[in-house]
Amino acid sequence: MRKLGRYLLEDRLGAGSFATVWRAYDPELDTDVAVKVLADNWASNADVRQRFLAEARLLRRISSPRVVRVHDVGVQDDRPYFVMDYVRGGTLAERVGHCRPAEALHLAAEAAYAVQVLHDAGVVHRDIKPSNLLLDIGRTSTAVLVADLGSAKQLADASGLTVTTGTPAYMAPEQALQTGGFDGRADVYALGVVAYELLTGRKPFGSGGRTTLAAAQAPPPSSPTLPRELGAPNGMDTLLRAALSVEPENRPPTAQAFADALLSQGGEEPVPARSSRPTPLAVWLAAVVVFLVTTVLTWLAR
Repeated sequence: MRKLGRYLLEDRLGAGSFATVWRAYDPELDTDVAVKVLADNWASNADVRQRFLAEARLLRRISSPRVVRVHDVGVQDDRPYFVMDYVRGGTLAERVGHCRPAEALHLAAEAAYAVQVLHDAGVVHRDIKPSNLLLDIGRTSTAVLVADLGSAKQLADASGLTVTTGTPAYMAPEQALQTGGFDGRADVYALGVVAYELLTGRKPFGSGGRTTLAAAQAPPPSSPTLPRELGAPNGMDTLLRAALSVEPENRPPTAQAFADALLSQGGEEPVPARSSRPTPLAVWLAAVVVFLVTTVLTWLAR
């Protein structure tokens, strides 16, 4: 088993262009953690290293139960890494296509509340998508945590041109096309895509997003509609059309406003999966039945 510092790497949770995230074991604290390691081919790039460590510092600075927390940083074989909470519920990507409408609304709202924490800290995420939203099922109330701030930018610096970063399917037009800066409403657009995807199992404008379709001279509909058979609340089409608007001023003004609107449509907390283990009562009843059957058969055999 590979060791990184004191951490034993067990399972690879995901990999991107710049880094890999592992589930690891911390023997000193006797707990599972998540470890993000900079890719070997980028380790010698000073700018990428600086951005990687800036992400760790940013995650550490934003102290909130809705944002993944960093506990340690280190360097091994000239490759920096940082250690985070391991969130056991997986990502929202695993829930796409498996949600009832009310559950989808709840999860999308939870994601929006988590993004609002970033905005309150003066940060825009720029890469909101289901795989960067973690589902924490270990709390009294199911929560969504935001992770991966590798593309995040201070809101104070987001008014001018910047390097285009993010995932095309979730990128707001002003972010993708560099049309005069952006603010937290770019994340609201991405949250609208996430909500649509959780509700329908597909992205509203495909994997290339709205701007890719427009560049191919195949403009997408300006207002995607939900399938009638979905059974979503009547007001959801209007809300999603607003969140996915080309013009930022037509979207909900904040991530929290979008979350509140989602819950007003009837979002409910996901129902925990039932345990496959029999309850103590079931075990006791089974034992009683076996005893009675054995007793009767023994009496008949006399």
